[in-house]
Amino acid sequence: MNPTPTPPTPTHPPNPARGAAGAGVWSGSWVAERLGVELAGDDTLPGLLGLALRRNPKRAHLLVSNVLGKHVPQSPAVVYGHGVALGRRVRELLGDEEAMAAVVLGYAETATGLGHSVADGLHLAPYLHSTRRPVTGVARAGGFEESHSHATSHLLLPEDPALLVGDGPLVLVDDEFSTGNTVLNTIRDLHERYPRRRYVVVALVDMRSPADAARLADFAGEIGARVDLVAAASGTVRLPAGVLEKGRALVARHESAAPGGTDGATDADSATTAENTTAVGPTGPDDVTAAENTTEPDAFPAADGAPEPVAPERTDRGRAAGRIELRWPHGLPDGGRHGFTPAHRARLERALPAMAARVAEALPADARRVLVLGFEELMYAPLRLARELEQVVTAEVRYSTTTRSPVLAVDDPGYAIRSRIVFPAHDDPADGPGERYAYNVAGGGFDAVVAVVDSAADTPELHAPDGLLARLGEHTPHVLLAVVPSYVPEPLYVPASCEERSAMLSEPLRGPAFSSYAPDEVGWLLQDLSDVTLEAPTEEREEAIQSGGAHYAESLPVEYQPSEQYQELFHQALDASAVRLARAVGVVTETVIAERSPRPVLVSLARAGTPVGVLMRRWARFRHGLDVPHYAVSIVRGRGIDANALRWLAAHHDPRDVVFVDGWTGKGAITRELANALREFEESDGITGFAPEIAVLADPGSCVRTYGTREDFLIPSACLNSTVSGLISRTVLRADLVGPHDYHGAKFYRELAGSDLSVAFLDAVSARFSEVADPVAAAVKELAAADRTPSWAGWAAVERISEEYGIHDVNLVKPGVGETTRVLLRRVPWKILARAGAGADVEHVRLLAEQRGVPVEEVDELPYTCVGLIHPKYTRGATGADGRAVTV
Repeated sequence: MNPTPTPPTPTHPPNPARGAAGAGVWSGSWVAERLGVELAGDDTLPGLLGLALRRNPKRAHLLVSNVLGKHVPQSPAVVYGHGVALGRRVRELLGDEEAMAAVVLGYAETATGLGHSVADGLHLAPYLHSTRRPVTGVARAGGFEESHSHATSHLLLPEDPALLVGDGPLVLVDDEFSTGNTVLNTIRDLHERYPRRRYVVVALVDMRSPADAARLADFAGEIGARVDLVAAASGTVRLPAGVLEKGRALVARHESAAPGGTDGATDADSATTAENTTAVGPTGPDDVTAAENTTEPDAFPAADGAPEPVAPERTDRGRAAGRIELRWPHGLPDGGRHGFTPAHRARLERALPAMAARVAEALPADARRVLVLGFEELMYAPLRLARELEQVVTAEVRYSTTTRSPVLAVDDPGYAIRSRIVFPAHDDPADGPGERYAYNVAGGGFDAVVAVVDSAADTPELHAPDGLLARLGEHTPHVLLAVVPSYVPEPLYVPASCEERSAMLSEPLRGPAFSSYAPDEVGWLLQDLSDVTLEAPTEEREEAIQSGGAHYAESLPVEYQPSEQYQELFHQALDASAVRLARAVGVVTETVIAERSPRPVLVSLARAGTPVGVLMRRWARFRHGLDVPHYAVSIVRGRGIDANALRWLAAHHDPRDVVFVDGWTGKGAITRELANALREFEESDGITGFAPEIAVLADPGSCVRTYGTREDFLIPSACLNSTVSGLISRTVLRADLVGPHDYHGAKFYRELAGSDLSVAFLDAVSARFSEVADPVAAAVKELAAADRTPSWAGWAAVERISEEYGIHDVNLVKPGVGETTRVLLRRVPWKILARAGAGADVEHVRLLAEQRGVPVEEVDELPYTCVGLIHPKYTRGATGADGRAVTV
């Protein structure tokens, strides 16, 4: 165990928390005096913890956290701040590289919100919490037992079966470590299934004995893994002999004396009391210092004769609660039961202000004190709502959650649980009906309580005369209900119509057997035609294409071998544009994750789109820890997209998650080609869900809504052919080579490995991700608020140029830096139009034009940086924007 805790020294509570404990009274003193229980350790422990008695035969005492937001209403800023602070410490411990590969695992039910907050502080890692709620159709990925708990079995139900796979650190989060048994059971179970080299254990308090700490350290040595510990405070609980029997007797005596037997608290009718001192939390979720130093619980009046405020007028029992429509984002998980990624967190962050505003509007105008009450495992969503609400209303906002944990309530300033509301379970629990509890709510002086539950718990039992809402109505004049949709993962999408045909298709090709990219960077849904001679001289190809004798996809141009001068231009361009490229990659990827799918399947249009797809995949990994699938498919103008590739994708992924990726737009021909091809595919195969909109790095033609920029600038990957695209050729579609059950083809130019710059290009751009992270975040916010409706200005400009220069064929006008470069490398160029003062973005174009003897004409007010015109000698005409034929 690293580090091994040193034996703590005994301490006495020096400055106990106010609130539930009362001024000058520690909220553990009642139990300590009667059972002889003693806390020993850090001076901060009494502020973090109180004591209560369990109604549980396995352990007499309960450590009650003042900053967890479970049993004790607390400022949401304090609760969230403690978790975020722990997460930041974990990130500092691991470093960014390991933090990016980590997975955070929280424990149900008490630490689900804490684990979420730790993951937020870590920032880069996905989050999963254990659950006691089985979910039909979701496979169990593991489980473990909690030996001292009233409900022992934990299930792990990630939506992504691979979430726990990998060698990155596993960060385990619980509210307290008492014996370490739960952590030991977890690591033992998961290490057998998913072995890894490092674990980090995180808790608000570490209360293990030296023997328990040594036991976990020995176990770590046995499995050959490193185990680190991060806790806000540490110590031990010293228990005298016979404490369990004494505790049981004490519980029995006080329960028999309690009004109503099981509800309320002994010694007083706590429902008539209220709190007159409150904890002051930090001004924002990042004010971690304030959160760490502000630990006063918040439920009851101070002791020593402090005046009690007047309790709010009670409502009639059974009065219906008002319902708040949160408008929770569609498809956003309600928590980490099935996994919660950084992309999910980003979606939640954007939606929180509007949801909190709806809660604020529903509150009574004169409310001075408001409780947001979460529901058992549903802790994080209510916490974030409460934290956001706290910043927009003048009322004091407090946060706690209901629980299945049975605890004795005693109305005494030295006892942590002053009151107890009892109500029946209302979510059809797998272990059958039973009692549930809300502690320190009665008597809390709340003018309004906002109960937040998931839709699985919005049942008749919740609204029954003895249900939670009615019981809350006995203690506050206003009860409001907000329901978060219960997230249930969808099953793997495998449409029956394509199962048979997809079985006949081969798996994607991967490097190094096909392409110079790493195997996880991209899977090529292509067939390997490397042994077929397909190259033809450029002039012969051009004549055949324009005369109608052949389609451009039936042959390949001879691969251009760049001169030393041209290669130097490429490297200069890459150095100059790497930051701009990284920013565009970040913007388009963030837009895809936010608007298209939180779990996208990137499908790049080979081959110009493939380097961009790889970069987007790298960004998703860098920023969100997402392992995004990426494939490359062929699309051919006039012939459509590879239908067999679509069938394979539909058999292995949900088409709604597929995002088609390309490098840039010119006039938008491929955008239109894709839309038409997908429409035909739906009609022929009956498979729906593929969205026709392309995500591009640059959209100078204003043809799409999802882009990194609309500037027409040099993307260095356009400067070269296969040597910057994984050594893969253009795609080929020829009837004698591609059968009805084949993918389109391409060649792997292994012989050009000595000139390959594919990975160097990717690494140069990826290296700039860290420095553009903040500008990307700002740009994405601006983009989300902007009108991005395509204007198709590029197509209109191309039609105008086609007429002005007497070409009369839009297919021979190639706008933009990337398309102009392709004209010079692959076609027979006629002339180049360059915007006056275009500068460095067209230096390589000027060099290529000089080498091929092509004139460059400077044009004022050109809508693109440059435009390439293909020699119109053999034109056959084309279709204009109005759908009519354009002829010579």
